[in-house]
Amino acid sequence: MSATRRQILSRTGASVAGIAFTGAFSELFAGTAAARGHSPAAGYGPLVPDPAGLLDLPKGFRYTVLSREGDPLRSGEGPVPSNHDGMAAFAGRRGRVHLVRNHENRVTGRVGVPTVEGLTYDPAAKGGCTALTLDGRNNVLDERVAIAGTAVNCAGGPTPWGTWLTCEETEDRAGTNGYTKDHGFIFEVDPADPHRTGAVPLTAMGRFQHEAIAVDPRSGIVYETEDAFLKPFGLFYRFLPEKPLGGTGSLRAGGTLEAMRVPGVPDLSVIQETGARFEGVEWVPVPDPQAVQTPIRLQDFGPKGITHAQKLEGCYWGGGAVYFVSSFARTKDGSGATHYGQVWKYEPQRRRLTLVVVFGPDTDIQLPGESPDNICLAPTGGLMVCEDGEGAQHVYGVNRRGEVYAVARGANNIGTPETPEWGEFAGVTFSPDGETMYVNCYTPGTTFAVTGPWC
Repeated sequence: MSATRRQILSRTGASVAGIAFTGAFSELFAGTAAARGHSPAAGYGPLVPDPAGLLDLPKGFRYTVLSREGDPLRSGEGPVPSNHDGMAAFAGRRGRVHLVRNHENRVTGRVGVPTVEGLTYDPAAKGGCTALTLDGRNNVLDERVAIAGTAVNCAGGPTPWGTWLTCEETEDRAGTNGYTKDHGFIFEVDPADPHRTGAVPLTAMGRFQHEAIAVDPRSGIVYETEDAFLKPFGLFYRFLPEKPLGGTGSLRAGGTLEAMRVPGVPDLSVIQETGARFEGVEWVPVPDPQAVQTPIRLQDFGPKGITHAQKLEGCYWGGGAVYFVSSFARTKDGSGATHYGQVWKYEPQRRRLTLVVVFGPDTDIQLPGESPDNICLAPTGGLMVCEDGEGAQHVYGVNRRGEVYAVARGANNIGTPETPEWGEFAGVTFSPDGETMYVNCYTPGTTFAVTGPWC
């Protein structure tokens, strides 16, 4: 989003309730509270400047800082790593909550994930996950390393059996950037007992620039997005496990990786009309899931080719369908058209793909902006979107009618008074009881718990 538009919103403290995205928003909330009419009609009101200069929220809401980069981990394993990214919350025993949080560190991350015996894949890599255990009042009981020695852990997703799949957004091989092992894999993390899952790459799920996943809870099929913003752009995948829904460890049994082909559509960015629908979606086996010689998106998928999309990021399951986000597309990068963000819906039973949302251009202050990144459905009803753009940073809510409202705004200026900057938000998720929204600030790495009159 343009700095001008964000700065205007930041200076005025404006609520953007009543501003609409373009798209069929009722489809996004199928099977949620929002579909039953309980999402906030006009948001929660204007954002109130935070005297502490960390997080602006609507009146009646409050936040707790759960964790901040550089502080000591409660386990004593080292400092809290930097670059807080994707995250999910899981129900624990006796009302506890387990948070699993990605750290998108490269080789030279500010604060790398400490290496821990039995939880480290490649000692030269600085990414990974940490896990927090909270009591029912969001007090931190424990914070420790959940996996280490992975690289560029951007997003991922929860499984129906209560684990977190963390995704490496890189294709670097051993010998590149000092790495001692190949990267570009998915790893499974048990939020309650990380040593149970260890640091084992799920190689059958493919080696590419992973972003996020979503699991069909009926079939166990895992859908995967590829975040490639330079041509050739990424693909949308599905993984058919040999042992679906088998619990922790079942994905290690292997399976088949396939890529989506939309007949007649080599580039999703050229589709601009919301409601555009494509029947008979095909799934094509990936020739070489390990990308031994050639990145998957460059491999030969036959004379019909394959369907690409720029910057595929967020992914979630809801209402019998999988939704995935294309954060943006630009003709200058080689896309067939320019857009500022799309949300696509794929219905497996019907083999149908529908464009349900298009985000507005950043040149218009009356539209809610560009580059949707992490995205989740709130149990109280509605969609929560972390924008990844320029200038001031927001978490936005969207109700069933497509009305947009600000939920949070970063207040920690990491730039200068003359040229202010704010860290992007990531990893928005909700507690199992729906009473708390957890969200990360990427820079400086901070995890917030936000409570208030969620409706």
